[in-house]
Amino acid sequence: MKKKYKTLFKVDIEPITSILLIFSTIVALYICNSPYKYLYDNLFYNTYIINDFNLHSFVNDFLMSIFFLLAGLEIKDEILYGSLSSFKQASFPVIASIGGVIMPAIIFTYFNLNTSFINGICIPISTDIAFSMGIYFLFNKYLNPSIKMFLLSLAVVDDLVSIILIGTVYSSKINLSFFIFSLFCLIIISIANKVFKVENIFFYLLIGLFLWYFIHLSGIHSTLSGIILAIGIPTKSYKQKHSVSHLTRRFFSIFNNFIIIPLFAFANTGISIDSSLNLSKYPTIFLGIYLGLLIGKPLGIMLFTYISNLIGLSKKPKELNWTSVFIVSLISSIGFTMSIFVSEVAYIGNVELIGISKLCILISSLTSIILSSLCIKTFKELHII
Repeated sequence: MKKKYKTLFKVDIEPITSILLIFSTIVALYICNSPYKYLYDNLFYNTYIINDFNLHSFVNDFLMSIFFLLAGLEIKDEILYGSLSSFKQASFPVIASIGGVIMPAIIFTYFNLNTSFINGICIPISTDIAFSMGIYFLFNKYLNPSIKMFLLSLAVVDDLVSIILIGTVYSSKINLSFFIFSLFCLIIISIANKVFKVENIFFYLLIGLFLWYFIHLSGIHSTLSGIILAIGIPTKSYKQKHSVSHLTRRFFSIFNNFIIIPLFAFANTGISIDSSLNLSKYPTIFLGIYLGLLIGKPLGIMLFTYISNLIGLSKKPKELNWTSVFIVSLISSIGFTMSIFVSEVAYIGNVELIGISKLCILISSLTSIILSSLCIKTFKELHII
C-alpha cells in the first residue's frame, strides 16, 4: 500500500497565499512607479544583513532556499511513494521541462543570434514557481488535482536548469573548495539518514545552514541548497510517528505561504515602467523574450511530451488528458520573477537592457496569465479538462 503524505500547501491557506501573491505584486508595481520608489530601493538594495548581503539577496538567496526545500520534499515523496513512482511517469515532467527550456532558447537565439543581446538566451527559459502555483490555486476548483504535481515538478526542474545555467554560463568562476565543502555536508546528511537513522529535524536544518553557506560562497546559486537538502532528508519514519520530511513541511508551511512567497513577489516585481524605455529600439529582445515565453514554452512542452509519450520514452499520467497538459504548458510560460532575476545577471551593468528585459517579461507574463485564465474557464465549460 502506498503511503500517503500531506501536500506542501494546506487547502485552507492556498487561496489566501494566491491573494497575497497578487496583492504583493500590485503594491510593488505601484510603489516603483510612484514618488516612493526610493523607499523600495532603499529597503531591498540598501539595507544590508551582513557585509554586501542585502535584503533583496536575503529574500532571493536564503528564503527561497526554504521554498525549494519544501517543493523538493513534496516531489521526492511523490517519486518514492506517489504519482511519480515509476520511471516513465517521473520522466514525463522532466521531458516537459526540457522541451520548455529548449524551444524558448531556440526562439530567442533566432532573433538575437550575432547580436550583442544573445547573452539573454536564458531569460525566457524559466518558469516562476510561485506565480504558476498561485494561478493553479486560484483556479484549482476547475482543474484536475493531478495537474498540481505535474506543474510543480516541471517548474522546479525548469528553475533548476536556470540555476545551473546561472552558475555556469553567467558565473565568472566557481570556487571549487566551497563546492567540495557543500558536497561534504550532503555526505553527512546522507550518512545521518541512511546509517545512523537520525530523525532530529533541527540536526538536518543545522547542517542545511552550512550547506547553504558553502554553496553561496561557491558561486553557484544558493537556492540549489534547498533541493540538495531535500534529497538527503528522511522521507520515512524509523522510530517517530512522522518522518523528518513531513515535520519539515509542517514546520515551515505557514511561514512559506504567508511570508516567503508574498515577500519574494514583492521584492522582485518592483518594475519601473519608465517612459524612456523604448521597445521599438530593441525589437529582437522583445520578440525573443515575448515569443520565447508565450510560444516557445507551450510549444516545447507539448511537442516533447507528446513525442516522448508516443515512442514510450515517458508515460503521461492516466489522470491527465492532453488538455490538462496544455493548460500546464500555458501556466508555465509565466516566467516573471525568475526571468527578471536572470535578466539582471545576463545584462549586468547595463541598466537600459535590464529595464527593457523586465518590461518584456512583465508584458509576456500578463499575457500568459490572461490566456491561462481564459483557457481554463473555456475548457471547463466545454468539460474537456
